Amino acid sequence: MAADGARARSARIYDRTAARTSHQVLTAYSTSFGLGTRLLGRRARRDIEAIYALVRLGDEVVDTYRGPDADEALDELEAQTLRALRTGYSTNLVVHAFARTARRVGIGPDETGPFFASMRADLTVHAHDRASYERYVHGSAEVVGIMCLRAFGNADRRPGEPLWAPDDDLLAGARALGAAFQKVNFLRDLGADSGELERAYFPGVAPDALDAADVVAIVTEVRADLAVARASIPRLPLRAGCAVAATTALYERLLDDLLAAPPAELATRRVRVPGPVKLVVAGGAVAGRLAAAVADRSRGNVRTTSATGSPAGGEGGRP
Repeated sequence: MAADGARARSARIYDRTAARTSHQVLTAYSTSFGLGTRLLGRRARRDIEAIYALVRLGDEVVDTYRGPDADEALDELEAQTLRALRTGYSTNLVVHAFARTARRVGIGPDETGPFFASMRADLTVHAHDRASYERYVHGSAEVVGIMCLRAFGNADRRPGEPLWAPDDDLLAGARALGAAFQKVNFLRDLGADSGELERAYFPGVAPDALDAADVVAIVTEVRADLAVARASIPRLPLRAGCAVAATTALYERLLDDLLAAPPAELATRRVRVPGPVKLVVAGGAVAGRLAAAVADRSRGNVRTTSATGSPAGGEGGRP
């Protein structure tokens, strides 16, 4: 009995260490996502940090390391991930944290497989046509949106309760949001992607000859994705909805700034939203989401998106 208790305590320490590692990865790499996750409850925040950290590891292999054995490194990372999805354990702290989240919220190979396929494409594909672009966006971004959605919907799930499964409309919104964020990143990082990494993501667009018509077409495509995504935000648990609304507003502000910049500058300058502006934009988005939620409740229009069927407050976000 004493040995079992010691083992359980050690396992909890390892789990907490893995969670802290994922938190540190997100904090180091993304201010926008970091700001959004602060609006979540503790469980959902840790889940999103775990998802982000695994995705970041894959990105680092293909964007930063880029060594001659990068494909082998990706294979190893995917094998670690699949094994941890089965066992719930990994010697890689980021993979361990991800697996604990994935097993609890219903993330599996249907999401991780396309993600790793897109990461491998970054090692070999230097210019995309429409078909390869859509495959890449699906694996690198849309499935990440689905992972986050599963985390939001199952944040309140208790042991033994069935998994919450999103419907088609929520899945479409999650895919569209992931796609929109990725396309904004492509436009923001146009110079680094085409120069240092020798990649051109947008089909038929030459990064060194980008013109206003190209930018307008890209922005129009992104805004169509955002419209689909926005329609599903009111159905998310309240705290998740606030986090998603804030992050979406930050990306919309960045998109506006990208549209306003001279096209030639996008290949040489990384457009950024200043920190104080981010706080104002995010705060306004949260206030708007809260006001809409109050209005919905006053009309008796209370949506549920959680494994427990609780009001869309989720993650302890009940009023």
